[in-house]
Amino acid sequence: MTARSSPNTTDTIKILSLDLTRWLVEDGLPLWAREGFDPVRGRCSEAISLDTLEGTRSACRARVVPRQIYSFLEGARLGWTGPAADIATALQDWYLGSFLLEDDTFAAAVAWDDTLSDPGFDLYNQAFSLFGLAQVARAVPAGRDRAVSQAAKLIRRLLDGYHHSEAGFHEAVPDRLPLCSNPHMHMLEACLAWEEVSDDPLWRDLADEIAELALTRFIDPVSGGLREFFALDWTPAEGTPGRIMEPGHQFEWAWLLVRWGGSRADAGALVAARRLYDIGWTYGIDESRGVAFMAMKDDFSVHDPVARLWAQTEWLKAAIALAQVSNGPERLAYLADIPDAVQALRLYLDNAPAGLWRDKMAADGAFKDEPAPASSLYHIVCAVSELDAFSRAL
Repeated sequence: MTARSSPNTTDTIKILSLDLTRWLVEDGLPLWAREGFDPVRGRCSEAISLDTLEGTRSACRARVVPRQIYSFLEGARLGWTGPAADIATALQDWYLGSFLLEDDTFAAAVAWDDTLSDPGFDLYNQAFSLFGLAQVARAVPAGRDRAVSQAAKLIRRLLDGYHHSEAGFHEAVPDRLPLCSNPHMHMLEACLAWEEVSDDPLWRDLADEIAELALTRFIDPVSGGLREFFALDWTPAEGTPGRIMEPGHQFEWAWLLVRWGGSRADAGALVAARRLYDIGWTYGIDESRGVAFMAMKDDFSVHDPVARLWAQTEWLKAAIALAQVSNGPERLAYLADIPDAVQALRLYLDNAPAGLWRDKMAADGAFKDEPAPASSLYHIVCAVSELDAFSRAL
């Protein structure tokens, strides 16, 4: 990377951070607490309409609930004065009451009337279940014991029933193809969250296993890019699926590998993270729109030009993480990317009512007309949190 920073970059970053945090605590979280959460039933909505500003009554996916728990709790740490702990507790009660199955895993979706609309197993949902439980264990003392107990049951069920013979996890039993790197990314995130609140060595050991799987299998040894889909032996899946690389995931894995590599003093992880970022930045950002798009192939040609909000937050997080562990011109280059990533994110926020967002941008720059998905709040909050901490340390 070459230096792209200016003398005013630090001041710019601080201003951008204050503005995003203000948007979150004054616009975003109040609206989602009011319209995206039902205090009577203790449940959350899958999305909020950009037209009516009301929560939708569609089925709620399992991944949404733990994400909302995190968002409200982390939002409180960032200055939101709403009833974060009460909302998180109510959501956790609803989640355990409506999504939890007899085998200690979580169903994929629950309808508006709280009946199971999709009882299927999805590794991605289990990873977020663990992540949400860690947030409760960290920030809600009254819920800690139950969260620890439920997480222990879930991870034991996954290790006993879904653990891959080499490393990582199967998508389902019997063997369902393809195996995927994405749920493992969030499993690593959950393990790192549990490391912060638990002395159980299982979490550290599993984090190490997943990180090593990423470094040895998910990441192509020649190009340094991270693939999405795999055969049962962790070789790339056949055909086009095995060639898919998502720019947003190059950034998100870079962020996680900086965190993991830093905690383990693993220089190789930091080298891999820098290469992932380089690939995402060089090939995964559409210069005409200024945003990271959805997918490319392993020759770095565009596969899916649609640009989703979440990829912009991961670009921001990765630039911050790498700036923190870099020096000299390299650090200046990452610093200069932070305002660009914030600007990419603001495109999605500024083209929607205050507190909401657009999710999908087409190749021509037009946004899809659809409700704001609740699942994006987690991405926004995490990026705002990373930027807040970083800017305070500048």
